[in-house]
Amino acid sequence: MPAVQPSVLTSALIDAIHDSGCSVVLVSPLRQHPRRFIVSNPDGTSLSLWIYAWTLTPGGRPSLPHEYRIQMTSVKSPLRLNAGGSTVLIGFEPNLKVFAGFDLERHGAFTPGSPSVQIDIRTIQQALQDGLAFDRKANNEIAVGVRPDQFVAYVYNASDLHRYGRQATTFGLLERASSLKRIREDEIAPLTAKRRRIVQTISRLSRAGNFRQQVMQAYAYRCAITRMQLKLVEAAHIVPVDAPGSSDDVRNGIALSPTYHRAYDNGLIYLDENHVMQINPAIESDLAKLKLDHGLDDFKAPLGRIFLPPDRRQWPGKQFIERANRLRQIK
Repeated sequence: MPAVQPSVLTSALIDAIHDSGCSVVLVSPLRQHPRRFIVSNPDGTSLSLWIYAWTLTPGGRPSLPHEYRIQMTSVKSPLRLNAGGSTVLIGFEPNLKVFAGFDLERHGAFTPGSPSVQIDIRTIQQALQDGLAFDRKANNEIAVGVRPDQFVAYVYNASDLHRYGRQATTFGLLERASSLKRIREDEIAPLTAKRRRIVQTISRLSRAGNFRQQVMQAYAYRCAITRMQLKLVEAAHIVPVDAPGSSDDVRNGIALSPTYHRAYDNGLIYLDENHVMQINPAIESDLAKLKLDHGLDDFKAPLGRIFLPPDRRQWPGKQFIERANRLRQIK
């Protein structure tokens, strides 16, 4: 398997950051190691991100048929680190379009030549399903399979994952957390605070990633109001995440473009029990009084019965719609 072109690899990294719900700007040449990005998060914060990235290719050892590797060519040891942000070491599997995250602490310095870092390809395949998957090697080194929509989540947690995942108990809990298996409080209580935090973080990120995947696939990556795609559609919770009665069930989700997602979360629009998206007359009236209703007619034009998933089992659930409208005091 030949290495992909630098433009293809860079595009894959940019797409992964977008799939993670962030905006990104490349601020370095395509072929430069590391590639440098400015990542803008949904909460308004930003991150300076350096990425060392190569194509994952078969390891070539008959005794290890599942071994894939990156070969860190065209760089000198030690790898330069981003003092003002984050740095990650990444492999890209172009057929599955899944990434591998490697331990920069272990591999930032290396002997001259063409050093390589390995991961079991089955970990990459598992990440396609779970979002994040973990490979613990004989020397306790951790490599991480990363689905594109979990790429930024990996970036923010890479150091802790590689450091604390080396411990066998923590590794086992991380595997269970990423595959959405229940973890009892008494199982996590003996861990140190930092190990407990990373297991809880991966559990939360995996649930959110699974919810996002299910909702986006159910709606064919289209806004339920406008039918727009354009890689701008988001998975919205009908009952807000932290509200009583919320759930990561796909029936508590709806795919919306960012403007309508924000309007829904702010109560400007609401979904009724017949799956009709409507304007909230109370907020509409308030906007008119404040003379902030310019463009409202255009905004309202696509509203009406939403476009529903082909599978009725994935339609918004009545119980979630009713609870959401009670929380938002929709009458």
